Amino acid sequence: MKRITVIGVGYVGLVTAACFADLGNRVVALDVNEARIEGLKQGIMPIYEPGLEELVRRNVKAERLSFTTSYAEALQGAEFAFIAVGTPSGVNGEADLQYVAAAARAIAENMSGPLIIINKSTVPIGTGDWVADIVQRHQKHPYPFSVVSCPEFLREGTAISDFMNPYRVVVGSLDREAAEKVAQLHLPLRAPIVITDLRTAEMIKYASNAFLATKISFINEIADICEAYGADVKEVAAGMGYDKRIGPYFLDAGLGWGGSCFPKDVKALAYMAQEKGLTPRILQSVMEVNYRRRKDVVRVLQEMLGDLRGKVIGLLGLAFKPNTDDMREAPSIDIAEGLLAAGAEVRAYDPVAMPGAQALLPAVKMYPDPYQMAQGCDALVVVTEWNEFKQLDLERLRQLMRLPVLLDGRNIYQPQLMHQLGFIYRGIGRGNTHGGS
Repeated sequence: MKRITVIGVGYVGLVTAACFADLGNRVVALDVNEARIEGLKQGIMPIYEPGLEELVRRNVKAERLSFTTSYAEALQGAEFAFIAVGTPSGVNGEADLQYVAAAARAIAENMSGPLIIINKSTVPIGTGDWVADIVQRHQKHPYPFSVVSCPEFLREGTAISDFMNPYRVVVGSLDREAAEKVAQLHLPLRAPIVITDLRTAEMIKYASNAFLATKISFINEIADICEAYGADVKEVAAGMGYDKRIGPYFLDAGLGWGGSCFPKDVKALAYMAQEKGLTPRILQSVMEVNYRRRKDVVRVLQEMLGDLRGKVIGLLGLAFKPNTDDMREAPSIDIAEGLLAAGAEVRAYDPVAMPGAQALLPAVKMYPDPYQMAQGCDALVVVTEWNEFKQLDLERLRQLMRLPVLLDGRNIYQPQLMHQLGFIYRGIGRGNTHGGS
């Protein structure tokens, strides 16, 4: 049993803490947000993630997982300290490292013995060296320590499975012995372990996310060409995906990517390139294509409905992806704001994201179920591909609407079926299928 401290109880930190505890370690999770920690002590999760509440409760009951706001308490006897705090985008796209710096300083001032400090947060290349410098300068006692990069590759909605069944574990450090100790911590996961130097590990994370974002933007650009020439992007993507050099993943055309990782990581990588005098043309295009996807919704609805002033538009989904309540960089925000600016009345329904979304979109009326929302709507837009939406009574939905216009931003429905049901349907990159038949 290892003694582990995890700093930060957001999506990454809380999942990391709960999963390491479930592997039999003694874990103390720390956050400076007192309300969040108090809620966790009472069994209240600060985020929505399938399976997380049960995992936390089980390990708290087994006394393998505890929560605190005290660095001194959290670091007492710790062998490993994971930094899993937020690194949001700064004004120019750079990663804001203020929370990493605060954590490093607090670790230095409160560590009680030798310690391996592990950057779990996504941080710019060179941050590990910077963290080591902060710790060295602020130590109250000269305990030996090492800094290791072990970037996370968790997807919201499947984070627990991703942690327990990773494609690989990346460990980077200038201290080989420390890197091997962190690798051993992950051995129960039975995954390939890549050990590199510190900066290479930091870069692997950025390069991975940027490549996945590129695949999504690529297939969205292909979708536009499919639409223009009458091809079906879903079939194109399926045909491409059989090629093992390409693979089937992240080839779903739609409204683009959002969330806490892809937007800020692509921006940060482009910023880092520019800082060195480079021109990240591909990264810039990836961001441009993605931004345009959500703006196109207003244009397409204007093509289908004409002037949007006074029209009632319902959004099916608000979170940036299913199985999460995360609204960070969600396409729904830009879509709703664009529709409101065009004079439309905007309604919305989401299974879990509405409480957080209401503060971000105060002019959007939230409804308790999709059918109430659809009553009297001139159009519906599928924004998030929740499984619940795939099982809707579509005939009932059409009867409730004033006009049966449906823009399927995630291609979850079959165009032919939608036309048969009487919808004026349009998907993303579905060729001539929006014409009706």
